[in-house]
Amino acid sequence: MTVQEHQTEAGQGRIDTASDVVKKRKDGANAPVALITGTSSGFGMLTAITLAKQGYRVVATMRDLSRREELVKLAEQAGLAERLQYVQLDVTDAESVQKAVENVLINNGRIDILVNNAGFAVGGFIEEVSMADWRRQMDTNLFGLIAVTRAVLPVMREQKQGLIVNLSSVSGLSGFPGYAPYAASKFAVEGFTESLRHEMSSFGVRVVLVEPGAYRTPIWNKGLGEIHRSEDSPYKHKLDAVLRYSQHASETAPDPQEVADLIGRIARMRAPKLRYALGKGSRVLIIGKALLPWKWLEWIIARGLK
Repeated sequence: MTVQEHQTEAGQGRIDTASDVVKKRKDGANAPVALITGTSSGFGMLTAITLAKQGYRVVATMRDLSRREELVKLAEQAGLAERLQYVQLDVTDAESVQKAVENVLINNGRIDILVNNAGFAVGGFIEEVSMADWRRQMDTNLFGLIAVTRAVLPVMREQKQGLIVNLSSVSGLSGFPGYAPYAASKFAVEGFTESLRHEMSSFGVRVVLVEPGAYRTPIWNKGLGEIHRSEDSPYKHKLDAVLRYSQHASETAPDPQEVADLIGRIARMRAPKLRYALGKGSRVLIIGKALLPWKWLEWIIARGLK
């Protein structure tokens, strides 16, 4: 099979040429299958369209199927309606996860790509975030991701091939004040994914982390954008600074299609790297954390929140 070396801003890998992809997917019945969680908006919705354009049969899952209208409209406008299937999946419900995976296998017979995208962000200072919210954050962003992955692993292991893309975040690489629940969940996803990559390497299953910085997605209107705070909170001024930063980030963030395009490129790579960080300031932060003394980095972050 003809391949070419393709250099992307996110890294280097061996990628099938467009003609190879078309040739392999000419027969729709044999098209590879992508299962994506959290497709009602944001990265998940855009990734569903991107992979469908590349010839995948996309199983677009979401907790509430009544929220699929925007994705359905995008698919119809792009002439991709027949390539998308819609399945209800609540990553925090074990029965829902099992039924969804069984549904995919009954209708498609295989799963070639799993994109673990479902997630949300809880914001607030540690002392003031309830334990219920801490558990809710971890149930979706970590345990839900693990549950879907475990349900798909036997399929990919028996196929002796597959790709698992876990959506992490720059917050999984560096914690910030006011973001502790979200950062904790994404740090955990990072460690889980490293272990998973080791375990699946001998079975032909590729495992990748995508680590976006701030992008224009609905996450800013959920969780972090709805932080409840009291006027007498000892953290009021710091929390106000975090909210101003979040608002500014949401207004100046780049197009989330960049993340979907990256996942599309990773899907064509034969040997992707473990980590792909992208987005405004993400690489600077990673380099800074690796090279600067912690006190310097701490001072820079504190200055940025004044």
